[in-house]
Amino acid sequence: MASSVFSTATFASINRATPAQATMVAPFTGLKSTCAFPIAQKTTDITSLASNGGRVQCMKVWPPVGLKKYETLSYLQPLTREQLANEIEYLIREKWVPCLEFELEKGFVYRENHRSPGYYDGRYWTMWKLPMFGCTDAVQVLKELDEAIKAYPTAFIRIIGFDNVRQVQCISFIAYKPEGY
Repeated sequence: MASSVFSTATFASINRATPAQATMVAPFTGLKSTCAFPIAQKTTDITSLASNGGRVQCMKVWPPVGLKKYETLSYLQPLTREQLANEIEYLIREKWVPCLEFELEKGFVYRENHRSPGYYDGRYWTMWKLPMFGCTDAVQVLKELDEAIKAYPTAFIRIIGFDNVRQVQCISFIAYKPEGY
């Protein structure tokens, strides 16, 4: 049945193929019609594009000069105790294990040892004690944060949420930055 769709000209052009073309698959050209489906009119008028209601014309993104990007939420002002508690409560609600990590030298990713794409130094921080398995309250994590700040006042300290079922880190944010950062 399918062979009746092809014309003899199609078979003749396939048989006359060069050896290089013999291994190539011919594009399917059947069933095309110029009037079968309505064609959407494309316009170059940018005034008809979706907008945000005209309240914001342009949004400034992260300014790269003089500012370092540390972790998630690093573009915000430092989190207050209440905001930290809310973030910690969120990761506990998600059944993630809270853990504190600290870095004494640089609290941001940088390139020093290698220049290949995707490689950055400063990704691995030192763990503060063990992950807080069984933690049910944000106050427990905040107490550990206070102890870490007292032990290392010049260190960057972050809180991570670890999913022990999927074996992945799900959240990470800076909880403390030393003076001058």
